[in-house]
Amino acid sequence: MIRISTDEDFDTILEIINDGASAYKGIIPADRWHEPYMSAGALRAEMNDQVVFYVFEIDGQLTGVMGIQDRGPVTLIRHAYVYTNQRRSGIGGRLLGFLRELTDKPILIGTWAAASWAIAFYEKHGFRLVTTEEKNRLLKLYWNIPERQVETSVVLKSETEQ
Repeated sequence: MIRISTDEDFDTILEIINDGASAYKGIIPADRWHEPYMSAGALRAEMNDQVVFYVFEIDGQLTGVMGIQDRGPVTLIRHAYVYTNQRRSGIGGRLLGFLRELTDKPILIGTWAAASWAIAFYEKHGFRLVTTEEKNRLLKLYWNIPERQVETSVVLKSETEQ
């Protein structure tokens, strides 16, 4: 079942994000990796910045999380993670499909350039990489991230959007 998260889900969301992000360790630039990958304060800041999290629940247990953020003319998909032991079971695809139904705006997704599995996942679900020039413009316009993260990231856009 997919549902909007509640305050009671906060600790589990944080756990899922940090467990799922463990795949980045040793893959993304070392200067971008930190432990934990996301702190409780950083997660709270994302929520305060209007990232709305949806969770995937199986038999009362949360197994995946994905955020959506309205940024005016576009919608961002943010912080998409599934517990490591639940990967490749369709949870991410179902969450992404659900969130796509919540908006009629173009959808943008940012991820690490070195995360080839994440890029392949989004491409499988109908997103395409934008050019480097467009990526730089979009990341600076719609995300609040350091320049180093802009340099080491990519942006994908729904193929059905203009």
